[in-house]
Amino acid sequence: MHGNMRTFLLMAAMTALLMGMGWLIGGQGGAVLALVFAGVGNIWAWWNSDKAVLRQHGAMPVTEAEAPELVRMVRQLADRAGLPMPKVYVLATEQPNAFATGRNPENSAVAVTQGLMRILTRDELAGVIAHELAHIRHRDTLTMTVTATMAGAIAMLGNLMLFTGDRDRPGGALGGILAMILAPLAAMLVQMAVSRSREYVADRSGAEICGNPMALASALAKIANAAGRTVNIPAERNPASASMFIINPLGALRMDRLFSTHPSTQERIDLLARMQVAPAAPSFARSSVPPVRRG
Repeated sequence: MHGNMRTFLLMAAMTALLMGMGWLIGGQGGAVLALVFAGVGNIWAWWNSDKAVLRQHGAMPVTEAEAPELVRMVRQLADRAGLPMPKVYVLATEQPNAFATGRNPENSAVAVTQGLMRILTRDELAGVIAHELAHIRHRDTLTMTVTATMAGAIAMLGNLMLFTGDRDRPGGALGGILAMILAPLAAMLVQMAVSRSREYVADRSGAEICGNPMALASALAKIANAAGRTVNIPAERNPASASMFIINPLGALRMDRLFSTHPSTQERIDLLARMQVAPAAPSFARSSVPPVRRG
């Protein structure tokens, strides 16, 4: 329920921002049009934002026949977490990373990159998947997915208004300039939506699910080190979705700090190192997960 309330509040804030942008450009009529746009956008985002985010990142659904060890690992960890089996996706990028999405546990998905499966051991990959399942269990995925979609829409509208605003209206030209300035507020709203504390909570819950805090800590260190040196093209094209990933995927380009929503990786590792968690089951084997097999 807390997740849904947080989502409603954020959608209301984004609607207010859209109306303000509409008023700056088109006066009362612009505000009304923005309200209609926001209403349609909110309804669409509530039901379809998870699918949109998966499409934006080129996520490919995989079956147990195509990725048997990955899918079995997700199923085993979902059982430990008391969750229904989420859909499993693979992203065709060499940047090691992962995210979860979905409006509720019954309609959720976990996505991992090819690079993640390549560089992590099974124990480390299990820690990452458990972290994403923790987001699903706490219903953070609804907030992250909806706000990422709405933030992207606001940013696009701001850019559009810059060139289409009515300069003859009082404040028309100024409105266009302000719209360009206000558009980055979408990124700030995402930062508000996915607070740093939620990542800490997901780390702790994920460590409890997989039973191995240090495996998750090791995975975070490896991902942070590699992600900063590997450009994730879909993420760069859709920066508002950066908050959904376990590690900021935008670290390779200079302007990406604007969208930084993640706490310090070292702080996260230090907190995990202080955890004492009894393993819920024998640890996973220490070799990496094989790549996806496609017929």
